[in-house]
Amino acid sequence: MEQQHTVKVGATHMPAVGLGLWKVPESEVASTLSEAVAAGYRHIDCAADYGNEAAVGEGLRSIFAGGALARDQLWVTSKLWNTYHRPEHVRRACERSLSDLGLDYLDQFLVHFPIALKYVDFDDRYPPEWIYDPLADSPRMEPDTVPLADTWGAMEELVRAGLVREIGVCNFNSGLLHDLMASAQIKPAMLQVESHPHLTQDRLLRLAHSYGMAVTAFSPLGSLSYLELGMADGNESLLEAPEVLAAAERLGRTAAQVLLRWGLQRGTAIIPKTSRPERLRENIDLFSWSLSDAEVKAISGLNRNRRFNDPGLFCEQAFGCFYPIYD
Repeated sequence: MEQQHTVKVGATHMPAVGLGLWKVPESEVASTLSEAVAAGYRHIDCAADYGNEAAVGEGLRSIFAGGALARDQLWVTSKLWNTYHRPEHVRRACERSLSDLGLDYLDQFLVHFPIALKYVDFDDRYPPEWIYDPLADSPRMEPDTVPLADTWGAMEELVRAGLVREIGVCNFNSGLLHDLMASAQIKPAMLQVESHPHLTQDRLLRLAHSYGMAVTAFSPLGSLSYLELGMADGNESLLEAPEVLAAAERLGRTAAQVLLRWGLQRGTAIIPKTSRPERLRENIDLFSWSLSDAEVKAISGLNRNRRFNDPGLFCEQAFGCFYPIYD
């Protein structure tokens, strides 16, 4: 069953449920994409930093060659990594993602973080990740002084060159959105941020929508993606929340489906990640039923402003540099 629900992104529409490819091993990417397309997914969320775009490209070539989909039936997002924020590196970074993915254009290209890091040449290391020099005596990330407006101007050139249909940002706060909107010639069409019932981000979502930006929620199930990274505790699972379980029981759905449906009913797109075929099918089976207003309100009441993906914590702990981007 092909999903029908979409969100408006700039001048076009994007399928509201996408497949997030963060942490999907290269060896599983092609089979996961094949299963996802069969299940009805028409939106995939990639990034250079995920380290698997070449494998995604192999999977896409097989899908297109086999006739399962045409290119214009699939929405593909990628992201500009932190080390490529200087204007002279933006196009080359985009072209590298296009080459790895085997595509002529991206439906969407996003600034991955509002964090500019010193450039690492493609021939030295790709993807470069966070550490500037892994062989240094004290390996750490090295920030660079690149104005956001400079990076965004180069992002706009990608649209003018036909390499990208829509551009946007990830992990931006309200102050950065105000600043970007004041100077951008081509306005950002998308804000992608962490959002789930433990981090509802109501004001940020309201601001984005007031600017005409669509919002994609990553980590829509909350802590699950972060347990193995040591960035969440086992007792933080939303799958065990009484409010979620009560809705799941009433509807005959799983707790995960309830959380994903909650995200859709808030007006966000969602990009859950899984490589298990049964979970792929479950995660997209969200359109023939809905939560009541009372259930949405009760689940929203679980908010505690708990952010799992926080550079203010992990940059210092893992990469030797204190670099908060949220107050």
